[in-house]
Amino acid sequence: MICADVLNNPEHAGITRALGADTSEDREWTGGEHIESYNIAPGLCPWMIMLRDHKLEFIGKTWGYRTPAEAAAKRKPWINARVEKALTGRYFRHMFREGRVIIPGGGWFEWTLEGGKKQPWYITRKVESPIFMAGLTNFRPYTEQDVEVGFVIVTEDCEGGMVDIHDRRPVVLEPEDAWRWMDPDTPLEEAAHIAQTRSLPTEAFTWWRVDRAVNRVDPNNNGRELITPINYEYD
Repeated sequence: MICADVLNNPEHAGITRALGADTSEDREWTGGEHIESYNIAPGLCPWMIMLRDHKLEFIGKTWGYRTPAEAAAKRKPWINARVEKALTGRYFRHMFREGRVIIPGGGWFEWTLEGGKKQPWYITRKVESPIFMAGLTNFRPYTEQDVEVGFVIVTEDCEGGMVDIHDRRPVVLEPEDAWRWMDPDTPLEEAAHIAQTRSLPTEAFTWWRVDRAVNRVDPNNNGRELITPINYEYD
């Protein structure tokens, strides 16, 4: 499972500048607080970025999606969508057509099992730059919706190259590909090609162990120290 370290202030780390939108006329804000968050988990409400009328919109929405039937059955929401099935599968196909978004951040967390305990790792780009994760949402701007609204992160196989050979990872795009992914005018075939072939390679990332406190989701457990490398082993 991916637990994103989403920096919940789109200006932090030059997110808007990295996307080529560094003026107030280039973006709009809907919901969410402009604060940094270092411990975002499913069910919380970070920013997602949509492109509408060639302008960026930063919208605070819940990380997670489920159908009305799943909500009635009280099933847990989906938080990820496999890139291999997002376009062709019936479940996420409607989002792929109308709800392609970007989830901005500084990195994300993965876990390994060490000494019988879950050990978190922080993964980020080697260069000092924000990451742009491909996402899908059922949110429709300026449309009255009577269903639960949220987003999922598009994931791909790690190919044995990162923290855990069995893990998956987000599809992370360069800014120009992020724009094309979000653009409603991008043909479905091109959007699928971007998601399947344009994700940054393993060599673009670095990762390190972080304190196990990141395993605890708490509004007061949300500081930058959660992504500080640790250079010791736990007992």
